Amino acid sequence: MATAFAGPGSAARRFPSGVQALPLAPLLVSKFPLRADWLSKLGGRDRAESQSQTQEPSAYPGIVESTEEYKFVERLIPPASIPEPPRHQSYPTPSGWQPPKDPPPNLPYFIRRSRMHNVPVYTELTHGNRQMTLIRKVEGDIWALQKDVEEFLTLLMGKTPVTQVNEVTGTLRIKGYFDQQLKAWLLEKGF
Repeated sequence: MATAFAGPGSAARRFPSGVQALPLAPLLVSKFPLRADWLSKLGGRDRAESQSQTQEPSAYPGIVESTEEYKFVERLIPPASIPEPPRHQSYPTPSGWQPPKDPPPNLPYFIRRSRMHNVPVYTELTHGNRQMTLIRKVEGDIWALQKDVEEFLTLLMGKTPVTQVNEVTGTLRIKGYFDQQLKAWLLEKGF
């Protein structure tokens, strides 16, 4: 046989016979004084009565904001964008980097630099041994770029390479590793 206990604001709870249900709010207030205002809502007690038992003066003075020491925090925050590279006396730099020509070349397509200011030509190895070269960030007439790349690589290899155009992502794939040759060719064109 089970008895039911329904405290104020709570659903009925069932207990085995012989077990007496005790009100929860007074027990919890004595063990957890920080939640007295929350428990007073459950138990229907006055908020003022529960706070008078639990409010003690705080040992902490509050939040202190130090603008003087914020310079140490600013060093750790990453920049919102990659800064523009500085001007150099001569190009290419010792690392081999050079900026795009200003104004850009007058072609039906444009290849935007990556966020690190590099020419977006990458190599990819898929299926264990399939070597691919990718030209990404192509804007404009990607089919004209494909024709120009095929002409350039045909002169270089002696045969027409296998290419794949993805207009949606602005990517041109070429079968084989031609990243160094294509980067030099695109830099020569002014990208």
